[in-house]
Amino acid sequence: MEEGSEPHPPNAEAVEQPPPVPMDQDEGREAAAAAAAEPMEDGEAAAAADASEAADPMEDGEAAGDSTAAAEPMEDDAPTSSPTPSAPSATAAVDDSTIARKRRRRKKQFPGMIPTTGVRVLRGSSYSSAQTAAHLTGVPRRRGRPPTSSSLRLARELDSEALIALAAGFPADSLSEDEIAAAVLPRIGGAEQANYLVVRNHIVALWRSNPISPVAANAALTSIRAEHAPLVAAAHSFLSEHAYINFGLAPAVLWLPPRPPPSFPAPSVLIVGAGFAGLGAARHLIALGFKVAIVEGRLRPGGRVFTKTMRSSAAEYPNTVAAADLGGSVLTGINGNPLGVIARQLGFPLHKVRDKCPLYLPDGRPVDPDMDARVEAAFNQLLDKVCQLRQVIADGVPHGVDLSLGMALEAFRAAHGVAAEHEERMLLDWHLANLEYANAAPLADLSMAFWDQDDPYEMGGDHCFIPGGNSQFIHALADGIPIFYGQNVRRIQYGCDGVAVHTDKQSFRGDMVLCTVPLGVLKKGDITFMPELPAQKKEAIQRLGFGLLNKVVMLFPYDFWDGRIDTFGHLTEDSGQRGEFFLFYSYSSVSGGPLLIALVAGESAVKFEQASPMENVEKVLETLRKIFSPKGIEVPNPLQAICTRWGTDRFTYGSYSYVAIGASGDDYDILAESVHDRVFFAGEATNRRYPATMHGALLSGYREAANILRAARRRAKKGDSPEKMNINVEVKVDVNGEVKDNVKDVNIDLDDLFHSPDASFGGFSVLHDPCTSEPDSISLLRVGIGARKLGSGSLFLYGLIMRKNVAVLAAIEGDEQRLSTMYRDFGTKLVGLDSLGDTGDSLISRIKAAAARK
Repeated sequence: MEEGSEPHPPNAEAVEQPPPVPMDQDEGREAAAAAAAEPMEDGEAAAAADASEAADPMEDGEAAGDSTAAAEPMEDDAPTSSPTPSAPSATAAVDDSTIARKRRRRKKQFPGMIPTTGVRVLRGSSYSSAQTAAHLTGVPRRRGRPPTSSSLRLARELDSEALIALAAGFPADSLSEDEIAAAVLPRIGGAEQANYLVVRNHIVALWRSNPISPVAANAALTSIRAEHAPLVAAAHSFLSEHAYINFGLAPAVLWLPPRPPPSFPAPSVLIVGAGFAGLGAARHLIALGFKVAIVEGRLRPGGRVFTKTMRSSAAEYPNTVAAADLGGSVLTGINGNPLGVIARQLGFPLHKVRDKCPLYLPDGRPVDPDMDARVEAAFNQLLDKVCQLRQVIADGVPHGVDLSLGMALEAFRAAHGVAAEHEERMLLDWHLANLEYANAAPLADLSMAFWDQDDPYEMGGDHCFIPGGNSQFIHALADGIPIFYGQNVRRIQYGCDGVAVHTDKQSFRGDMVLCTVPLGVLKKGDITFMPELPAQKKEAIQRLGFGLLNKVVMLFPYDFWDGRIDTFGHLTEDSGQRGEFFLFYSYSSVSGGPLLIALVAGESAVKFEQASPMENVEKVLETLRKIFSPKGIEVPNPLQAICTRWGTDRFTYGSYSYVAIGASGDDYDILAESVHDRVFFAGEATNRRYPATMHGALLSGYREAANILRAARRRAKKGDSPEKMNINVEVKVDVNGEVKDNVKDVNIDLDDLFHSPDASFGGFSVLHDPCTSEPDSISLLRVGIGARKLGSGSLFLYGLIMRKNVAVLAAIEGDEQRLSTMYRDFGTKLVGLDSLGDTGDSLISRIKAAAARK
């Protein structure tokens, strides 16, 4: 989803057909011909212009829309309608002989799985809703008498607005962490906070009721007493800066003038990656007065969200065309979803994913409904047992212990004799495969303790497709944003004098950088950070998992399956292959043509990439023929087929994140932390509440835009605004899109700086990194060699040493012993000044830049 596009995508292989199906990777050729058509990002293929990262890389998590996720009432963010006139009705009746079931939930929820800390009670403050309503609006309240009908109506409105704010991500009865950090109130608690919450919720509700028109601060004052104008101003400013209101692509929103920048000249921000996170951040930063440029490795925007137009080359079907989302495709939960807001602004209709999902045995027979209900109940009970086990462990083990979710489920299955019969076991395997699809990982790799840590925040409402493909969102968001394509980022340097992003073609320089590359790229280490990222962040990157989901996308001459359903499932004989083509998505209703997609999850997703595209397509067709041939239905060869390969895509190395054994939700927060207010991180893997989703990526971009604004304000208050910093790195983008580097050399002699070192002992002297005081930060060490003493023309050698180790050396008696300890215990080697490498050069540049400001 983040860094970009290349002419021949390694992750997708296309097949054109007349039969037999020659897999000729035309996807790569098309991408070379058109910069907008490129590899397929995180795997979900739907031709619905859905704004949610849902099925493949960035799969909001369910395999089809579940309408029971979370009881969060919400306004209709976008109209639900049947898409094209030629497609079957989205609300067409389904054969009553098929049992309706909600199988596509990202994760099953059970009472024992919902932490009580995620559940809040409305009206928990000292004011009741009726009292607060009367106080804020001026409605008189007579003592000793029951509330009037008007005050009760206002109380109901307050509760409704609180639920809308809750769906948008706010606590129901307290300030959010961001509100506390932004100091929206001088004091926390009391009547003023209760009043502020009512005002905040009211403004959010006003915006969500009509996101076509921006909400002005004075609009809220029409229903709130004038004495509370300061609360309205504080709430409106916070909500605007954090993109809770007045965001998106409505014309009236785009016409809003940008805010004054936090300092002059306006700070510049480089964004690595043009996915949902990068594009969302770029748009919001521009609205906040920043200069922005996006550096993208691919030749198109979107990252793991990519809509491929599939066309027939067969003479007998010349007009067969369909739009397929090869990456995220399902909008998982409309309530509170910012992509639902943008869909409404752009006039995109929503197709509710229907709940009916018939299952078929390997020989094509439908699964017995009674057995289906029995095994599904047993599967849910197994998850209940796991929840009870982890609660026992949490209560009984002081520091906790983590196990594999798959191991725990299998232990309980064996202990309770669940699915002892062969057909029952195949059906249970299907449910397990569905769970692996939701998490993009084999169950053996999932944390038993925290695999579902984001469940309490799951957005409610229908799961939807958007006809036409999710790239409609991407292209609308990218319109007018300066994006430099084909720039494969190799190194990000940062310091107190700014940042530099080095690609394999050129360098870009600015005040701050926002890195939105997928977690898979960070885990692979393809981008070097100088200085290195903090140890805590590097450990979180390694702990979190980055999983894999693949698809086979097939355009057929006609719809031979039941277009009145959106999904159907297939059971396998071999438990080891339970994720292979276990679920099929029908996109006939939304793609514009007869499109069918087979999902590959768990261990099967890895094996899938080891087989040829031709082999994979033939296996899918064999599976389909086993299902439909017994019904007398002929399965034709596809006109075109595409096999995704997200695991080998060098811009993703996988699909979306999951909580691996030993990881927790805290790791998402650690990954989101900025480094020295210079390097910021966004993307689905930085969003603890909404990981593995498209809306989670977009929200993370908005979040970091607000964080960058705060950082710029802090720097301006310290007198470190760009014009005062002698910044020797700055990006300038002219109207023609050309990058001009304005590099100012700092002419300071390093020997002069060592005349007043930060530490000195014996023949050793040290200069610390001026941008940080972290114990693990790197310092520059100089040692005088030989009988001549420091400062009298000695031969000097240099090394890099951690700041915390400097004090250790200073406490040692004698330079020889210091040298021995330095080599043996710290691994520091002494070299010439020109041999310190990129890390040393970067440190010296920061030291000189800091000295120039004094």
